[in-house]
Amino acid sequence: MRLVVREAAEADILESARWYEQRSSGLGHEFLRAVDVTLAEIGRVPERYPVVRGAARRALLRRFPYGIYFVVTPGLVSVFACLHARRDPRRWQERTDVDG
Repeated sequence: MRLVVREAAEADILESARWYEQRSSGLGHEFLRAVDVTLAEIGRVPERYPVVRGAARRALLRRFPYGIYFVVTPGLVSVFACLHARRDPRRWQERTDVDG
């Protein structure tokens, strides 16, 4: 199954990594590692993660309070957001209409 990280999700990830790196040297790198591990797990078995709305699923990062939001279609996993768990859910819900 192919995994695609959409531009908006990539921007979320980089923005959050920069924020963590500003707080403590190396923490941004640790955040990116946590994202990479979670994306690999999503790519292996996307159906193991719960549906949170419509077809959108969420995988939570270990150690960091972030969720990766994605949609599974035949042969494709499309990641459309990576947001802090306390963010307004409308922020990711507005992105669920992305094409696969």
